[in-house]
Amino acid sequence: MTASNRHLTVRSPWLKKLLRYRFYYLLALPGLIYLLVFKYTPMFGLVIAFKDYDPYSGVAGIFSAPWVGLANFEKFFDSYYFGRIMSNTLIISLLKLLIGFPAPILFALMLNEVQGRRFKKVVQTISYIPHFISWVIVAALLQTLLTTDNGLVNVVLNRLGLRSISFMTSPKYFRSILVISDVWKSIGFGSIVYLAAIAGVDPSQYEAAAIDGAGRFKRIWYITLPSISSVVVIMLIFRVGGLLDAGFEQIFLTYSPSVYKVADIIDTFVYRVGLVEHDYSYSVAVSFFKSVVAAVLLLTTNFISKRISGEGIW
Repeated sequence: MTASNRHLTVRSPWLKKLLRYRFYYLLALPGLIYLLVFKYTPMFGLVIAFKDYDPYSGVAGIFSAPWVGLANFEKFFDSYYFGRIMSNTLIISLLKLLIGFPAPILFALMLNEVQGRRFKKVVQTISYIPHFISWVIVAALLQTLLTTDNGLVNVVLNRLGLRSISFMTSPKYFRSILVISDVWKSIGFGSIVYLAAIAGVDPSQYEAAAIDGAGRFKRIWYITLPSISSVVVIMLIFRVGGLLDAGFEQIFLTYSPSVYKVADIIDTFVYRVGLVEHDYSYSVAVSFFKSVVAAVLLLTTNFISKRISGEGIW
């Protein structure tokens, strides 16, 4: 047997699988192309974080720009904005994690206990709708509801004899608005994965527990939660890995200079520096720093989870 024939013999199982599942691969192809074009190809541009890149020099400038090493990173760490945007990013992300992460779990647990099938479907459908509403629309709704010029919330406050509050421009309330609107938008759609995990629990366990006299709360605590714990752990790892993603689109559409000190995060800072001030090398360095921290958080959380519970994403 020649070398070429041996090569074909070794490769034939892969070719058979490719032909057998060709329609599945075709379905996955658009997603793979999207990842390749918009996620992996742009990583080539990360090199300008270590250069003094002139945006007017085009693609050729990526190669010709002078090398500056870690100067852009040092500029970021020494800047006045470093402490502010890091603290804002972490505070907003932690608030969303502490409140927004358990919210869909609790919602799924409560929805699972609903006996009326039709009522359950109606509640599920209504709770899913906010996920499909653009943040542009949500921001407009917030402005309409919370404005001091006949906003619904302030109208109610005035009817109660209280003064109007400028919620959207008040540093005292702005973070709360971000967290509440984020939970409202994500709680329904986020509960899908937990409802699917709950649906996989063996019903005989609930029947046996009910025979033994266990109430609903005990069945949830001792059967449902342990059964979906692996899913909860995996979702938590992903959330911690994205801890520095405080929600660019939401904040960008709702914040203003009056709340910069409590709402300016890494992503909004990168937007201003890169697209407004055209300092691409500096903005890429800041974004690269964020990506490295996110990778470290993801790996660390996965390692700790594997050591404690034996569950992880790999």
